[in-house]
Amino acid sequence: MKLAISAALIGSAAAFAPASVSKSSTTALNGVPFNKPSAALPYKGDKGAPATLDGSLPGDVGFDPVGFSTAGFAQWFDGKSEDTMSDLYWLREAEITHGRIAQLAVLGFIVPSWIGTFPGNEWTGLDAYSYTNPTEALDHVPGLAVFQIISTMIWIELKRVQLIGEQGSSRMPGDLGLGQTGFNPFGLDYSPEEYYEKQVQEIKHCRLAMLGAAGLWLQAVNSGKDIATQLGDALVAPEYYAKAGYFLPEGI
Repeated sequence: MKLAISAALIGSAAAFAPASVSKSSTTALNGVPFNKPSAALPYKGDKGAPATLDGSLPGDVGFDPVGFSTAGFAQWFDGKSEDTMSDLYWLREAEITHGRIAQLAVLGFIVPSWIGTFPGNEWTGLDAYSYTNPTEALDHVPGLAVFQIISTMIWIELKRVQLIGEQGSSRMPGDLGLGQTGFNPFGLDYSPEEYYEKQVQEIKHCRLAMLGAAGLWLQAVNSGKDIATQLGDALVAPEYYAKAGYFLPEGI
């Protein structure tokens, strides 16, 4: 399982390898020219992004070197419907969904090693939940616990698909009917400007979490240690320094 997941992560990362597009490129993909300004390095310039990235989406900085936004994703995912989200909104739906899962994954790496794990019992095994390295925990956690996680994810996905079908082209990508747009136990009431800023914050956190989750997983597979142990080892003075001291001149 570890090898399969690692291979999947490497494949996903390879899919985002930058294409050879210059800052002033006007090369068209699927009939869409690269003629929009981009604020993303190294494609920053007046014509560094495809025309599909018009800046209307929160967090859009014109980064699409591969040209994903030029593809007809709406036709692939919902070709039978006459009222569906645009191609760009389908991509944003996927980005937010993956990002939210990645944020939970990052917490899953951090919380067990820094805060603690659930207690085991005779039925699950006394040490079933005591493994703080997630790659190791997958081999020891009870099968029903994994089934519970997968079932919850499937239910959320089915609910999301239902909302996409019901809301059609009017759907706001990533909206699950929670918070200001639906069930709102905390009484959130943002102005349009504040709500847009919250959307920008979420997509930035999503992107960071996707990179972070991939890095945490690969490092855990490589080291066999949980994140707290890895950080602790990094902050400990090397053995040779403890024995010999530090003899470089002051200020170096």
